[in-house]
Amino acid sequence: MSDANNTPSFEAKLAELEALVRQMEQGSMPLDTSLDAFEKGVQLAKECHTLLDSASQKVTEIKQSGEQAPFDPET
Repeated sequence: MSDANNTPSFEAKLAELEALVRQMEQGSMPLDTSLDAFEKGVQLAKECHTLLDSASQKVTEIKQSGEQAPFDPET
């Protein structure tokens, strides 16, 4: 876990998403389980996208200011 709030890191979320995809690709999950996994996967993908957007914005800010700023994935 990455911070005091015990929020999983980008890497942890991505690993969980990849594991869900592998399980679903096997084709052995019952339909209701597959739907739950798909829903969880969509949520994880959104969370990963948000974290990437935040990191990209922080890089842009640093490049524009010429200063170093601490990266906080929760902002």
